[in-house]
Amino acid sequence: MTPQDIDAVCGLVYDLCGIALDSSKDYLIESRLADLVKREGCANYVEFAVRARSASAELKRDVINAITTRETLFFRDKSPFEALMFKAIPELVDEKSKVAYDRRIRIWSAACSTGQEPYSIAMTLMETLPDYRNWNISILATDISDDAIERASRGFYPPMETSRGLEARYMNKYFTPQDGGHRIRDEVRSLVSFEKVNLLQSFAHLGRFDIVFCRNAIIYFNAEDRKRTYLNLANQLTDNGYLFVGSSESLMDLGPRFQPQHHCKSVFYQPNRQLPDFILANKVGQTATTAGLR
Repeated sequence: MTPQDIDAVCGLVYDLCGIALDSSKDYLIESRLADLVKREGCANYVEFAVRARSASAELKRDVINAITTRETLFFRDKSPFEALMFKAIPELVDEKSKVAYDRRIRIWSAACSTGQEPYSIAMTLMETLPDYRNWNISILATDISDDAIERASRGFYPPMETSRGLEARYMNKYFTPQDGGHRIRDEVRSLVSFEKVNLLQSFAHLGRFDIVFCRNAIIYFNAEDRKRTYLNLANQLTDNGYLFVGSSESLMDLGPRFQPQHHCKSVFYQPNRQLPDFILANKVGQTATTAGLR
């Protein structure tokens, strides 16, 4: 690939889905898009990028489906689901039980890929709350890829995917053998709804959530988009809501609002919770010091 090819494709991918690629990802661009370039009969990637920008929504969708990462598995990294089971859900239930008729729990799995994460969240809820049917539980799972959403909505997984991260007890309890693979049971599927969402566009219409999982997606954004997206996610959380990010992601550079909370070897954030006084005092002191230096 020439530098012109790389620039053209990187610009196209960023405009379509916000993923910030550069010349170090030329191997990824070729491995993901070469078949599309050949299919469209383009002589090079510059020509392909020009065609994709002016083409129908179908080719744009194909580019997004090809370039977005699908690496996922059930109960990925495990510790966030332990924190969900032993920390977040019990605290939410305890808090909501103090208010009459407040038995609604809303969870968002952003960048859900092919559905393993939201279904893992659903199974965790069902394990944690024996009376989950008496709660109004809704899990919204979103992704930018139409293919990923379609696969996730089917809830069918071949043996290679169910063998990664899924314990036998979950397999036996929440899946049904079918067509050489396994399909998620209806009682799990009924808790989850799917929708296409671009995290770089407004998602305020989705409403507020008690828990948001957004893991290993925003790491592909540039610094400005990353900060804006996390702040927007925080605004979608309830006052004491929980934000789970990827194990390699840290939000401490976003300010004192994003103080990490540690539980079950997992890190999560509660950006809308009242900050402790000493943090607020430090923030005020830092602001005054900065103002004095101007």
